[in-house]
Amino acid sequence: MNAQVLNAISTPSLRAWAKAWLTPFELLLLGAIWGASFLFMRIAANDFGAVALVEIRLALGAIVLLPFLWASRAAFPLRLWPKLALIGAINSAVPFILFAWAAQRAPAGIGAIANSMTVLFTVLVAFLFYRERIGVKQAFALLVGLFGVVVLASGKTEGSDLGPAVAAGTLASFLYGIGVNLVRRQLAGFPAAAVAAATLSCAALLTLPAAVAYWPAKSIPMESWFAAIALGVLCTGFAFVLYYRLIQRIGGSRAATVTYLVPLFGVAWAWLLLGEAVTLTMMAAAGLILGSVALSQHTKVEPAAHVAASKSA
Repeated sequence: MNAQVLNAISTPSLRAWAKAWLTPFELLLLGAIWGASFLFMRIAANDFGAVALVEIRLALGAIVLLPFLWASRAAFPLRLWPKLALIGAINSAVPFILFAWAAQRAPAGIGAIANSMTVLFTVLVAFLFYRERIGVKQAFALLVGLFGVVVLASGKTEGSDLGPAVAAGTLASFLYGIGVNLVRRQLAGFPAAAVAAATLSCAALLTLPAAVAYWPAKSIPMESWFAAIALGVLCTGFAFVLYYRLIQRIGGSRAATVTYLVPLFGVAWAWLLLGEAVTLTMMAAAGLILGSVALSQHTKVEPAAHVAASKSA
């Protein structure tokens, strides 16, 4: 009987069914993981502080990805490392700190929604600095997305002004847009997972002095330690591996659909596990920003979508 079951499982039709469901499952899983990053930051940021938390995240994420860098080490000569360090600062260290700072001051869903602007900012930076053409739909999408940010910043939670946190998240997304364009032009042809490991490693080293200086003097609760470790290992290291698997299998444009899932999961996790309210302002802003991203991707934005979707805090 066991042999019959094994034979049935190995039939081509069942394998084809499993393959057909693998991509949707991995997209949902990646959206859930990246959405959870804002939950983990919200839990741990107050205890660690933004800089110390980000140092843990960068170091653990780099460690998970280190085997990819080691396997491709011959492709990374010494002269390349200053460029990797600059990109690591712009594309990881500073945005991560901004999102962690925002997590100390606003619900987790706020950062998740603001992060969705990355795709639009990638297109904007390519237009402003690299003379890439921007179509009418993309320009309109950018305006709609920026209006969504204004709506998001106008909201209040328990009487607190969300403006500073939204501004920090929006600036972080803009830096992601710069970083994505730098990666596309300066590191094209290098193994993507190895590049991620290298830039995260450089970012961790750059952040280390400030993390030591601002390391919390008080004892850190185990809950915050768990959140910090999950942020580094799961939401940074493992998530990058999963994302690049998707790109290899289905291409950058289809993998970019994870952009729509991250804020939905970010808000849902915060509501489910932290009891954070989902306000009408947040829903309206999310609708405007996600709608603008959807509109922008109906045009030819493969380079932006390909990498920008991976920049989820």
